[in-house]
Amino acid sequence: MPAAPPVWLPKRCPPLPLTGGAILLLLVLPLLALQRWPRPQAEGLEKLLRGASLLQSFPANPERPVPQLWQERLPGSLAQRQWRQQRRFWWQFWGVHTDMAPYLALPATGPLSGPPASLPPHAMRVDDLVVIAPDALSLRLLRDRLLPQQRRSRGLQGRCVERLRREQAVFWNPGALGVIVESVAPLLQNFQEGCLALALDPLGLRWQGEAASVEGVLLPIPPITPQVDVPLQPPLPANLLLEVEGDSLGRLLRGLLSRQLIREPLASRYGLDSQKLELLRAAPFRLRLLPQSQGPFQASLELQVKVGSRSEAWQALLAQLGRSLRREGLLDSAERPAAPQQAPEPQASEQEKAEQEKAEQQRGAAPPNGSKDRLPVARRKDGVREADWSREDGLVVGGWRWVQSVDGQVEVVFFLGPPPALVLPIGQATLAPTRNELRLRARPAALAALGLLPPQMPQLVQRSEQLWMESLPLPGVGPGQPISRLTGRLQVRR
Repeated sequence: MPAAPPVWLPKRCPPLPLTGGAILLLLVLPLLALQRWPRPQAEGLEKLLRGASLLQSFPANPERPVPQLWQERLPGSLAQRQWRQQRRFWWQFWGVHTDMAPYLALPATGPLSGPPASLPPHAMRVDDLVVIAPDALSLRLLRDRLLPQQRRSRGLQGRCVERLRREQAVFWNPGALGVIVESVAPLLQNFQEGCLALALDPLGLRWQGEAASVEGVLLPIPPITPQVDVPLQPPLPANLLLEVEGDSLGRLLRGLLSRQLIREPLASRYGLDSQKLELLRAAPFRLRLLPQSQGPFQASLELQVKVGSRSEAWQALLAQLGRSLRREGLLDSAERPAAPQQAPEPQASEQEKAEQEKAEQQRGAAPPNGSKDRLPVARRKDGVREADWSREDGLVVGGWRWVQSVDGQVEVVFFLGPPPALVLPIGQATLAPTRNELRLRARPAALAALGLLPPQMPQLVQRSEQLWMESLPLPGVGPGQPISRLTGRLQVRR
């Protein structure tokens, strides 16, 4: 009978009390560590950031006059004495109730370093800061918002706290953005929360920072240099008020198309269902606002999109849109045997055309002064390739143009107002579909003169001759993330 194979017995197991003791240590030691070294709590400026909708930092400058906000918040000579001793940054901010006056926040130094009983009216100590509210109600609302055990800020907010401590900067959240830009807010969905470092120079204001499409983004990113170095950009010519270019129209329409109140009429009245809207979202685009010196329109709007390889889908979209506009009572001008007299179509002057062509060349676009680069309109009055939609009185209120260059690139130009006098290509440096880029140029002072800027827009913006802004993916952050890098500049009148 063969011998039985050897049986391998495990080593002697530790007794139960020893095992239980080891498990107990694994549970108790982390608790003891948390009690001895608790997670850092938010302090001062971090707490204010959590309770603010808009927060700005300003460097100390005792040589300059005392700011108006200081004189309003600090009684008597206290404002002058504290201003002379100011050596660090100070802050103003608005709470979640954006219709109230701003708060003033100062380091608790000099005359403000005394006990809480010695503080001025409507003031409170927040760690190393003193906050002065505009009134008793504002002070109570802020105190209710400041939780005593707030955790340290992370992500975008944590990086912004560091900016606000070391340099002139501004933080905003959706509440403040909605108040400042009002009805334009849905077009700025990608910039709901953000933080910018600001710098002044002889030409105006420049900025650099980051923004996110949602609040509280915790995404870690590589460090961004604190220096604000934004080069000058070619100015927008006099025959344009606003120009926005992007790799995807969805980045501009995201806020609008996310609203059921917008999507339902587009589908039911105009036949723009989810499939057709996706066609719009994916298209590289250029949006322009042009002033109109004559006629019933103050300005006209042009939206130019690249068709690419989806020509048939775009023709189907235009045909559907044309049928919907007929049901709304509009008529294609080609269908009228004799159109009533209407306002003359404005034409771009030779000087304006020259300025526009020069600007296009400076921006790296193809020079639009030859037949190869100007987009000829396909003159087919079939309601698809070209359409001028008019009211019963014959006034053209909008339409589109199907345009094509000799190299076969097809674009569609939609317009509201009179037909475009000049159609230019979007440019050879077309934004790549995966780059998530957005560029904006505007003439704020000209827009303000026409009443086309929100009234709550800061006065510095409304007085500016030129505005330039660019949104790019953050370095080291992959595509599809809800955060982007912002750079820009304001050029004020000399």
